[in-house]
Amino acid sequence: MKMNILSAVLLPFAWIAASGHSAPATDPTHDLQALRASLAPYSSFALAKKAGYDTAITDCMSNGDVGAMGTHWAKTSLINATVTPTEPEALIYEPGANGEVSLVGVEFIVPFAAVPKTAPAPVLFGQKFSQNEVFGVWALHVWTHRTNPRGLFAPWNPRVHC
Repeated sequence: MKMNILSAVLLPFAWIAASGHSAPATDPTHDLQALRASLAPYSSFALAKKAGYDTAITDCMSNGDVGAMGTHWAKTSLINATVTPTEPEALIYEPGANGEVSLVGVEFIVPFAAVPKTAPAPVLFGQKFSQNEVFGVWALHVWTHRTNPRGLFAPWNPRVHC
């Protein structure tokens, strides 16, 4: 199910204003389980590339003692104003020995050209996207395949290495 980011952000506020009630609480657990299930084929990097995740948009990114992210492989046709909880814009792989890679997480990406940085932050899984000024995007990391002691949605993971 695709949702327009602005609609997803503004619709709950419109509902609150119209009804005078609080917005219903949402539990992202189901959507996160669906995301993980949708990623099962992509533990194979070859299958990920066949599915369109074939553009390396970063090298392996590392931030010293804070941790690393890995290499982001994007399906560029998805980088627009919409997000789908089970179809992230980028898959994140940690490089390993002999050229092998391991899927460690995903990143949802919305460019500032689609949702200006002056707009409210997009929200997915109950989490606000962060602004990434370097790349000109809103971004949300989800560590689906490598536990992150800093949190499921933290940008850097000390258990990932370049």
